[in-house]
Amino acid sequence: MVRFRPIMMTTMAALVGTLPIALGLGAGAESRRPLGLAVVGGLLVSQTLTLYITPVFFLYLEGLSKRFSRRRRPVAVKPRQVA
Repeated sequence: MVRFRPIMMTTMAALVGTLPIALGLGAGAESRRPLGLAVVGGLLVSQTLTLYITPVFFLYLEGLSKRFSRRRRPVAVKPRQVA
Protein backbone atom coordinates (compact mmCIF):
# COMPACT_ATOMS: atom_id res chain seq x y z
CA MET A 1 0.00 0.00 0.00
CA VAL A 2 2.92 2.35 0.60
CA ARG A 3 4.09 1.99 -3.01
CA PHE A 4 0.62 2.21 -4.62
CA ARG A 5 0.39 5.99 -5.01
CA PRO A 6 3.87 6.56 -6.52
CA ILE A 7 3.38 3.67 -8.94
CA MET A 8 -0.02 5.00 -10.02
CA MET A 9 1.23 8.58 -10.37
CA THR A 10 4.21 7.57 -12.49
CA THR A 11 2.18 5.31 -14.76
CA MET A 12 -0.63 7.81 -15.19
CA ALA A 13 1.81 10.59 -16.05
CA ALA A 14 3.45 8.42 -18.72
CA LEU A 15 0.06 7.27 -20.01
CA VAL A 16 -1.32 10.79 -20.32
CA GLY A 17 1.91 11.87 -22.00
CA THR A 18 1.62 9.20 -24.68
CA LEU A 19 -2.12 9.54 -25.33
CA PRO A 20 -1.70 12.21 -28.06
CA ILE A 21 0.65 9.88 -29.92
CA ALA A 22 -1.68 6.89 -29.46
CA LEU A 23 -4.75 8.85 -30.56
CA GLY A 24 -2.95 10.05 -33.68
CA LEU A 25 -3.26 13.79 -33.19
CA GLY A 26 -1.15 16.28 -35.13
CA ALA A 27 0.80 16.34 -38.38
CA GLY A 28 2.38 13.04 -39.43
CA ALA A 29 0.53 11.20 -36.67
CA GLU A 30 -0.31 8.19 -38.83
CA SER A 31 3.32 7.07 -38.71
CA ARG A 32 3.65 7.52 -34.93
CA ARG A 33 0.32 6.00 -33.91
CA PRO A 34 1.52 2.35 -33.76
CA LEU A 35 4.34 3.39 -31.42
CA GLY A 36 1.89 5.24 -29.17
CA LEU A 37 -0.46 2.26 -29.04
CA ALA A 38 2.44 -0.05 -28.17
CA VAL A 39 3.59 2.26 -25.37
CA VAL A 40 0.09 2.63 -23.92
CA GLY A 41 -0.50 -1.13 -24.12
CA GLY A 42 2.86 -1.81 -22.47
CA LEU A 43 2.10 0.63 -19.67
CA LEU A 44 -1.26 -1.00 -18.98
CA VAL A 45 0.24 -4.51 -18.96
CA SER A 46 3.14 -3.49 -16.74
CA GLN A 47 0.77 -1.69 -14.37
CA THR A 48 -1.33 -4.83 -14.04
CA LEU A 49 1.75 -6.97 -13.42
CA THR A 50 3.18 -4.54 -10.89
CA LEU A 51 0.04 -4.04 -8.82
CA TYR A 52 -1.69 -7.42 -8.98
CA ILE A 53 0.39 -10.30 -10.28
CA THR A 54 3.70 -9.59 -8.49
CA PRO A 55 2.23 -9.36 -4.94
CA VAL A 56 0.26 -12.57 -5.50
CA PHE A 57 3.43 -14.30 -6.73
CA PHE A 58 5.38 -13.21 -3.65
CA LEU A 59 2.58 -14.31 -1.30
CA TYR A 60 2.60 -17.71 -3.01
CA LEU A 61 6.37 -17.98 -2.60
CA GLU A 62 6.10 -17.00 1.07
CA GLY A 63 3.53 -19.73 1.65
CA LEU A 64 5.79 -22.28 -0.04
CA SER A 65 8.72 -21.11 2.07
CA LYS A 66 6.74 -21.54 5.28
CA ARG A 67 5.52 -24.97 4.19
CA PHE A 68 9.03 -26.22 3.44
CA SER A 69 10.60 -24.64 6.54
CA ARG A 70 8.18 -26.59 8.74
CA ARG A 71 9.33 -29.85 7.18
CA ARG A 72 13.02 -29.12 7.63
CA ARG A 73 12.98 -28.32 11.33
CA PRO A 74 14.98 -30.86 13.25
CA VAL A 75 13.01 -32.99 15.64
CA ALA A 76 14.22 -32.73 19.21
CA VAL A 77 15.32 -36.10 20.56
CA LYS A 78 14.64 -36.73 24.22
CA PRO A 79 17.55 -38.26 26.11
CA ARG A 80 16.94 -41.73 27.49
CA GLN A 81 16.68 -42.08 31.18
CA VAL A 82 18.95 -44.72 32.57
CA ALA A 83 17.62 -46.44 35.63
